[in-house]
Amino acid sequence: MRVFPRLRRRTEDEQTGTMTLVEHLDELRHRLIVCCIAIAGAAVIGWFLYGPVLHLLLRPYCHYVQSLPEHLRPASGCRLNYFSALEPMLIKLRIVLYTGLVIALPVVLYQLWMFIVPGLTQRERRMAVPFVVASILLFALGALFAYLTLPRGLNFLLGFAGSEFQPVLQGSQFIFFVVLVALAFGISFEFPLLLICLELVGVLSTDQLRKWRRYAILGIAIFAAIITPSSDPYTMLALTIPMCLFYEAAIIVGRLLKR
Repeated sequence: MRVFPRLRRRTEDEQTGTMTLVEHLDELRHRLIVCCIAIAGAAVIGWFLYGPVLHLLLRPYCHYVQSLPEHLRPASGCRLNYFSALEPMLIKLRIVLYTGLVIALPVVLYQLWMFIVPGLTQRERRMAVPFVVASILLFALGALFAYLTLPRGLNFLLGFAGSEFQPVLQGSQFIFFVVLVALAFGISFEFPLLLICLELVGVLSTDQLRKWRRYAILGIAIFAAIITPSSDPYTMLALTIPMCLFYEAAIIVGRLLKR
């Protein structure tokens, strides 16, 4: 049994979608191993990028602290806290792993696309590069949008109890919160790509999307309320409005593709 992924190209039968179940499982194992190797290699790079990435993750909280009046600012400034001996090591390992996942994202998306290629036609296979590029750009746009709106969300959450309280944030929980918000926005911004793919394969049509517009807006608002970990109105609106615009963009793109 092979342990490391094969380096050969697919045969003609594999490329035309005539693989057996065992061959599909072997192909899945191969793709997963490639993804794990890519993430591990990217995590090594993430180890050396730990300092800049940490400062980048702390910047929203620092903006919040700087926006406070002088007498309300925490004595520790925008530094975070830890409450166990193992937590500093876990914080660094998590940040390194998160960084590795972001760096290896193009490889992961490409492997995902290549796994489903045997079930596609020749015309659909030519969409591989646009699919990967669009996925990366939309995910990065969502993460950036979340990062820019996070200071206002923190201002709402941390100031909700009043000025009589000062925040003492735990480092691991805050880092996980920031990553979770960025991940929620990044995944949500893939929404138009999903709609366009469903239009391409004939599951949805532009007429159906126009007919379901009201229900879609309601569903998007509910989805934004559920998926945003902070559940504050600023973050929910910051996610709801772009997704509604993406819904309309998917209708326009669907019309153009149909022509």
